[in-house]
Amino acid sequence: MAVTQTAVSYTLDNDVLTTEQRQFYEDNGYLLIKKLVSDEDIERFRKEFMRICRREVNPPGAMIMKDESLRSQYGQSEKVVNKVQDFQEDEELFRYCTLPEVLKYVECFTGPNIMAMHTMLINKLPDSDKQTFLHPMHQDLHYFPFRPAARIVCSWTAMERADQNNGCLVVQPGTHKMPLKPHGYPKQGAGNKLFHGLLDEDEKIPRVHLVMEKGDTVFFHPLLIHGSGINKTTGFRKSISCHFASSECYYIDVKNTTQEHLEKELAEMVRKKYNMTSAELRDIWSIRARLVQGERINL
Repeated sequence: MAVTQTAVSYTLDNDVLTTEQRQFYEDNGYLLIKKLVSDEDIERFRKEFMRICRREVNPPGAMIMKDESLRSQYGQSEKVVNKVQDFQEDEELFRYCTLPEVLKYVECFTGPNIMAMHTMLINKLPDSDKQTFLHPMHQDLHYFPFRPAARIVCSWTAMERADQNNGCLVVQPGTHKMPLKPHGYPKQGAGNKLFHGLLDEDEKIPRVHLVMEKGDTVFFHPLLIHGSGINKTTGFRKSISCHFASSECYYIDVKNTTQEHLEKELAEMVRKKYNMTSAELRDIWSIRARLVQGERINL
């Protein structure tokens, strides 16, 4: 039976998703596709990450996040770098955002004109009792000054097995139907820079741990409440991800909204990094946005 149009608001008509997959995303706000990205591609992303760790390449505009407390022990290496953010100028890593097998699914949510808005390679380091690399439950839309939310999707690919031991993604299915909630730094935990979390968590909403194998890819809505636990193993848990949006999305003014304090924090970081006198959230986003399919309209 076909999904009736009245029941569909988070996916677009396409011949990629089955009726069941489409309905699952509508109901839950995420969809996991097994073995979407090849081992060969993942190996290339891993090698490029290692080159960045060793400073053999230095992608312009990329933010390389490190655990400074480990640097004296290990120098700049995989054991210290926990995230490479905004890798749009790194040709090798940015290949992820242009993979036809990824874009084929992205188009089901954004339509044919696709912008890569935000890129990350996360290397979740082994954690201590301090829970430094716990990412509290949050909604990604908190970070984005563009709408509509239904035309934004995250593609998140496991670069090795991710499970409860090494800090896999945790989602609260169906929460993509909720509005954007106020976020801030958690009361407990280290409160990593920009790792904002929900100020008021509803513990009654069931949580699902997304156990994923290498190459498995989850697509999820920017209002879906999700997070990740700590890595209790001695190894690393890598993932590569991109937030895509329809180029027909439009920027909004976040003044007097729950996102205003984030804009101030982000603008301050950007000013320091690029010696800019002033920076608005939309300026920061338009600098890092890249067209990956179709035509650039608004974003």
